[in-house]
Amino acid sequence: MPVVFELNGEERSTARPPLTPLVDVLRDEFFLTGAKPVCREGICGACTVMLDGQPVMSCLVPVQAVEGRAVETAESLAAGGEPSPLQQIMLDHDVVQCGMCFPGMMVTLTDFLANCPGPSREEIKQALTGNICRCTGYERLIDAALALAHRD
Repeated sequence: MPVVFELNGEERSTARPPLTPLVDVLRDEFFLTGAKPVCREGICGACTVMLDGQPVMSCLVPVQAVEGRAVETAESLAAGGEPSPLQQIMLDHDVVQCGMCFPGMMVTLTDFLANCPGPSREEIKQALTGNICRCTGYERLIDAALALAHRD
């Protein structure tokens, strides 16, 4: 039986086996490659997506669990092909390195900044604890997030 859900604002369905990880469905069936299946254990954050407005590790979510729910991926952050303010400030601060962790971090930070206006450096660090960057690009990322959060 197909699983029907909302994906980046559009109704979608999949007939994949119910326990297929959501990250695999997103990448293999819908060609949304922002979420990366890096650890497949829910510890690195590279596969972070929003599920009903909450960040989740899509490697741990079986596709059957998204029936009737809303999934938003990193690809949904850019409106009309234009980068979101967060994406733009990351570009302006030359934050992106290899790009493996970056989409998950953008999803996490988008949610965090929407719910925590004017955060401190420590609060941003805490928000990113579930996202591991192997290139150690945290400082520029945090500086850019702070700059966006504290714009006048």
